[in-house]
Amino acid sequence: MVASQLPYLRRYARALTGSQGSGDRYAVATLEAVLADPSAIAGASDPRVALFRVFHSVWGSSGAPVAEAEDRLAARAQAHLATLTPNSREALLLHSIEGFSLAQIGEIIDTDEAEAGELVNHALREMEASVAGRVLVIEDEAIIAMDISGIVEGMGHKVTGIARTHAGAVELAARDKPDLILADIQLADNSSGIEAVNEILGQFDDIPVIFVTAFPERLLTGDRPEPAFLINKPYTEEQVRSAVSQAMFFASTETLAA
Repeated sequence: MVASQLPYLRRYARALTGSQGSGDRYAVATLEAVLADPSAIAGASDPRVALFRVFHSVWGSSGAPVAEAEDRLAARAQAHLATLTPNSREALLLHSIEGFSLAQIGEIIDTDEAEAGELVNHALREMEASVAGRVLVIEDEAIIAMDISGIVEGMGHKVTGIARTHAGAVELAARDKPDLILADIQLADNSSGIEAVNEILGQFDDIPVIFVTAFPERLLTGDRPEPAFLINKPYTEEQVRSAVSQAMFFASTETLAA
C-alpha cells in the first residue's frame, strides 16, 4: 500500500513545499516514521489517509516549512504564502490534486469536515486574488487546449498562446515570455513537451511549469529532476485552478531531464 501511494505522496509534498528536493526529503522522513512505528499505517481503517496523516505530523513538527527561496521570485512567492489562512493551502492540495474527501482531509490535518471545506474555499479565494499573469498552453488536442485556456482566463490570467508542437512552443515563448507554462507531455509531432519546456527554460529559467499527463507515475520516479506541479488526465477544473494558483505562488520550477 505504501509503495503504490509513494509517487502521490511525493507529488503532494513537492507542491506543498515548492520544490522536488524539499518535498522528497519530507516524503523520506515520512517513510522513516512509518518504519519506526508500522502501526500508524497497519492498524488504520484507511491506510492512504494514515500515510498522509503521518506526513503532516512530520512536516508540522518541523514547522511546516517551504523550500528556501533561491531567487527573487521564490522569495516573493513565499512572502505571499505567509499571508494565507493557516492550513488552507494544504486542504486545497489534498482535495483538488490528491482527491481526498473533506472528511478525510479533516482526519489528515486534524480538523473536522466543515472546517476542511472552509479552508479549501479560503485558499482558492486568497490565492487567486493574489497573483495574475500570462500563461502559455502547450497542448496538441484542440478541445483540451481550449478548455484549459478557458479555465485559466476565467481565473483572471491572460493566455499568451496555444502551441501544438515543440517548435511552436519555443517560438511563442520567445515572442511573449509567459509567467507560467501549462504543458502536455506528448505533442502533435511526437515531440516531447518536456523537451520543449527545457528549451524554453534554457532562455528563461524563472518560469513555473505545470505538466498534464495521463501517466503521472512515469514522472514521479525519483530518478531524475521532476516537476513540482503535476496534474492527471482526465483533469477537473478545480485541479487546474489549484495547480495554477500554487505554481504562480512559487514561481520556480526545476529543469527536467527529457
